[in-house]
Amino acid sequence: MELLYWHWVILGMLLVLLELIIPSFTAMWFGLGAIFVGTLLWLYPDISGSAQVLIWAGVSGVLTAFWFRVFKPKHRSHMATRNEVEGEWGLIVLPASEHKPGIIRFSVPLLGEDEWPYTSQAVFEAGEQARVVDVHDNVLIVEKRNK
Repeated sequence: MELLYWHWVILGMLLVLLELIIPSFTAMWFGLGAIFVGTLLWLYPDISGSAQVLIWAGVSGVLTAFWFRVFKPKHRSHMATRNEVEGEWGLIVLPASEHKPGIIRFSVPLLGEDEWPYTSQAVFEAGEQARVVDVHDNVLIVEKRNK
């Protein structure tokens, strides 16, 4: 089967839409790479299938590397305070254990970070929502959503 330009454009759109489910921005760069290949194939329809895949991998890799080097927020530059984080809602990604904090992810970066370590008196499972009530040593203290 020969890949046509619109195959790449649709693949790219699907990958960009996948970013709504997986908020890491990685799928978006692969989607933009596919859209780039689709556009290039529309302009120059004689590009071979293997060259298309190599161009897609190269452009996606460059965009992903560019994201992690330039745009991705750097490590926390200051200690979070209660006033900055109190009341924010996040999604538990990795439950906490007795000896290790868990990981909570926010849909909008909190002080420049998507994910933060957390502790809680309550027991959480991955996928549950939690509200930030305090912070101690840059580790968020969260509680369960009241129903």
